[in-house]
Amino acid sequence: MTGDDASRVRPAAPRVPYNENPTDEATEGLRSAISRDGTPLNIFRMLSHHPKLLKRFNLLGGFILNKGLVPEREREIVILRIGWRAQSVYEFGQHTEIGLRCGLTQAEIDGLAGAEHVWSQDDGLLIALADELCDDDCVTDATFAALAQRWNDAELMELVVTAGFYRLVSGFLNTFGVQLDEGVPGWPIE
Repeated sequence: MTGDDASRVRPAAPRVPYNENPTDEATEGLRSAISRDGTPLNIFRMLSHHPKLLKRFNLLGGFILNKGLVPEREREIVILRIGWRAQSVYEFGQHTEIGLRCGLTQAEIDGLAGAEHVWSQDDGLLIALADELCDDDCVTDATFAALAQRWNDAELMELVVTAGFYRLVSGFLNTFGVQLDEGVPGWPIE
């Protein structure tokens, strides 16, 4: 673990075994889940213990990742910063790969995890949004007003919901001890 929150210990193994015998309903949810080499990611294997939750989780997560208004690079800045602040190595690792595909550089990803990096004003405001939500569950007036200079009302709502959704995801991953999928990177700086 890295950063200021290194004292927060996470489970070293899953607290509930991955679902190896999903019901028909769970299997249907797993078909629409993200997979790696044909195998559903560990997060979805864990969530498949609750098929109805898996289905709705996939709907909101799929919307945020594939149908949202916020450009993917900016979305990934928010998600990666949330994953870092929550100290969710699984979340950070998965979205490191996605972030790189969406145009983030490795130096930017390192910066989201606490390394020195000079951010543009727009990117810095996205980081401030994530940090303020993690600190106090509310974006400050100053940050909100600055964000509103670039983002419309619907986009602002999506940014906050994205941060909130990935805080929820990070808490789920941390609590249940969901382990990195094979080949997914961990923290960028050790």
